Amino acid sequence: MAKVGIVMGSDSDLEVMSKAAEILEEFGIEYEMTVISAHRMPDIFFDYAKSAEEKGIKVIIAGAGGAAHLPGMAAAIFQLPVVGVPIYTKSLGGVDSLYSIVQMPQGIPVATVAINGGANAGLMAAKILAVSDDALLLKLKNYKEGLKDKVVAKKEKLEQIGYRDYLKQM
Repeated sequence: MAKVGIVMGSDSDLEVMSKAAEILEEFGIEYEMTVISAHRMPDIFFDYAKSAEEKGIKVIIAGAGGAAHLPGMAAAIFQLPVVGVPIYTKSLGGVDSLYSIVQMPQGIPVATVAINGGANAGLMAAKILAVSDDALLLKLKNYKEGLKDKVVAKKEKLEQIGYRDYLKQM
């Protein structure tokens, strides 16, 4: 049973939203992914958001560009956490999407990540689920330790060979 629903307003958002799916897969979290538009198919969107909890979904990750109503509308209908992913837009660089997602009225919060922050949305969903899953929490702790190890290795390499040689290897 999917624990996370990943939704996006258009298939053009798939590259960004697939990063969330990759993170969920890394942690062994089941998810479902679909394209669903709050504007072009409101009846289908409404049915999805209204039935998500019954299907076992605990968190929705919603990506949207431009007017970016999908995350906020999901939060208005779905009573569990929604993580919004503002998608980069050519006209305003994704700032329009970001503002649309973070400026929610009181009572309808949407946890929001950076523009094109699909991977962090996946991590946020994992952290939300880890509140009641000790095994998942341990995986998250190990993941974070792995991030530290990668940076330490880069630091040591830079100190060993110098910045010029390091840049040549990048």
